[in-house]
Amino acid sequence: MSLDLDDTDRALVRALARDARQSAGALGRALGLSQPAAWRRIRRLEAAGVLARRRVRLDPAKLGFGVTVFLGVKLATKGRTSVADFERAVSAIPEVQVVQHVLGAYDYRLRVVARDLSDFERVLRRRIMTLPGVGELEANVLLSEERRPGPW
Repeated sequence: MSLDLDDTDRALVRALARDARQSAGALGRALGLSQPAAWRRIRRLEAAGVLARRRVRLDPAKLGFGVTVFLGVKLATKGRTSVADFERAVSAIPEVQVVQHVLGAYDYRLRVVARDLSDFERVLRRRIMTLPGVGELEANVLLSEERRPGPW
């Protein structure tokens, strides 16, 4: 379902992208709306799928995971079975935070967290390299990250 967003809707989406914990009352005050009007707009955006969910952003380093690695994975075989088996198996590894099926040099891009580089090596050797269908791998260690909420 497509939804025509007005300037107030876009301002509401930007405000929620910055901090999804804000109440409808606080959002309404910031945007010149009453609390009920802000709440109705939020519900309409949720019903239309514009606001898919609200979630907490965790700081992996503060939870003891000081290393983040983006791992490109090229499957050795690409039949339907190997893709499904790989996706099911990789999704079961707790250190793998994100699994993205992509076009390009690699078939998948994984975001993997580890306590340190030796912990990452353990995860790589014992868990990821043993997955069904894994062929070539390329690792990129995250040095820093900026959060940019998007053009909305």
